[in-house]
Amino acid sequence: MSEISSETRRLIKKTCKGKKHLKLTIGYLKDNHSVIEIYSENGELDLPKKYRYEIGSITKTFTSSLLSKYVFEKKLSLNDSIQKYIKELNEIDYYPTLLRLATHSAGYPTRLPLNKREFSNLILDVMIGSGDMQKNNPITMDFNKMKMLIEKNKFKEADYSWKYSNFGTALIGYVLGVVSNRGYWDTMNDFIYNELGLNETYLGTSNNNLHGYNRKNNDCGNWIWDPDNLISPAGAISSTAEDLLKYAKVNIYQDKPYLTLCHKKHGNGTKKYDMGLGWMLLKKNNNVILHGGDTGCFSSFLGIDKEKKAASVVLANYRLGVNDEKIGISLLESL
Repeated sequence: MSEISSETRRLIKKTCKGKKHLKLTIGYLKDNHSVIEIYSENGELDLPKKYRYEIGSITKTFTSSLLSKYVFEKKLSLNDSIQKYIKELNEIDYYPTLLRLATHSAGYPTRLPLNKREFSNLILDVMIGSGDMQKNNPITMDFNKMKMLIEKNKFKEADYSWKYSNFGTALIGYVLGVVSNRGYWDTMNDFIYNELGLNETYLGTSNNNLHGYNRKNNDCGNWIWDPDNLISPAGAISSTAEDLLKYAKVNIYQDKPYLTLCHKKHGNGTKKYDMGLGWMLLKKNNNVILHGGDTGCFSSFLGIDKEKKAASVVLANYRLGVNDEKIGISLLESL
């Protein structure tokens, strides 16, 4: 079994410095065997304990996994327009397809569902590391707001340049809830538990045993999510390192054939990544799929190398910026 490399340990120690209340969980999977370690402020190993973290945008991969299942079962098509499922929308020539939403090529501005002022305040809050938005979830959306934003933002029938979109994933989640006739929240929790077999993963944070902290080491608590917040499909899941490695294993060994649809390139992304469904694919090697996530005071990363049958996970109760991805990729490359 591989050991964590000296370069990865250097990144861990650097990342831990000055974070008084840090619980940094690092996990990896290689050849069906997993290892999990927890680090504290000084970059030293902490007592083993199972912590549940807010995983933010890694939620998007769960939403796209359920989407692929429904495609596999012919309950919907990736080329379906959202208007097919959201009947309340005004009739116009074009609404985005599920495929364009899943690849962030539908054209929606990154800031949605926030307005320009709310988005600017959120970015400022992240930069200075303090403020109410770290303690309280600022990203909320009900049906009326969703409908208004869809109808306000009109697009041509074309693939737009890549723009990361919480709003786009939220629309996918809403459609999945319509197709199941149970709503996204109940449908996804059932999918996580009964289909993926994950016992420590769910939507919301009410049972979490870990609070987040900002860069001033102030307690931020947890973001509050509920079934009425339609942005949930983009970032509301909480999980453990143990469960995320189980999730990685399901993706690696293709126990669920429909998941291969998520791993294929479906669109262009950034200079570094192509787009699967929900997942980002390393451009230089599409066998490597990954996603990161942030909420108010939490960071997360999950990377999978399908060819090596390896995975890495990084979870922290602080915002780590790009450091979670650096650690995760360094660890994955060393396995």
